[in-house]
Amino acid sequence: MNIVFLGFPGSGKGTQSRLLSGKLGLVHISFGDIYWDEIAKKTVLGHEIADYLTTGRLVPDWLVLNTLKEKFASEKGGLMLDGFPRTTEQADALDSWLASRSSQVTAVFLLKITEAEAVKRAEGRRVCPGCGGIYNSLTCAPRMADICDTCGGTLKLREDDRPAVLKNRIMAYKDQTEPLIAYYRGNTEFFEIRADQPPKDVTIQIAAALKTLEKH
Repeated sequence: MNIVFLGFPGSGKGTQSRLLSGKLGLVHISFGDIYWDEIAKKTVLGHEIADYLTTGRLVPDWLVLNTLKEKFASEKGGLMLDGFPRTTEQADALDSWLASRSSQVTAVFLLKITEAEAVKRAEGRRVCPGCGGIYNSLTCAPRMADICDTCGGTLKLREDDRPAVLKNRIMAYKDQTEPLIAYYRGNTEFFEIRADQPPKDVTIQIAAALKTLEKH
């Protein structure tokens, strides 16, 4: 099983894919997480992509696809793709790569929120540099303000959630990623989930949709 999550920045793709990947035994792939980790470690790749992430531009297709092939070539299990693909070119390349592994995209979930809600959520999002935990003052606040529940680290505002950068990310999503809705709606099992609900309710609805696939 290979699942793709689409949606505005802040729609809950990371939260839902982290929750469900463990339950379903799928490998969670978030290029955002991968690239921010590379930047933190000051690797060659991190240096190469830093300017894209800190300005809210999409990382070039060829570089994203190279990362996918290099880091996950030996992965035999199913994948949960968090915010990837982001362009129709990436979607075509993903289809080809999966086909070479005798696999395909099983289902696509569009987590629907308004642009205004996306901005509010991104402004309230904080991440833990220590363990990678994600919190949000609107939907998933930590027990203590700005302190990670899991490791006690100090939560930070991610660079790409700063207002000017977020504006660019939303523009990139609308221009380059929204066309994937039409791309996938006609090619695979496609589900739209209202993401302006409590995260646990969104999880329940995604799980129910996946159950319907088992009957096919």
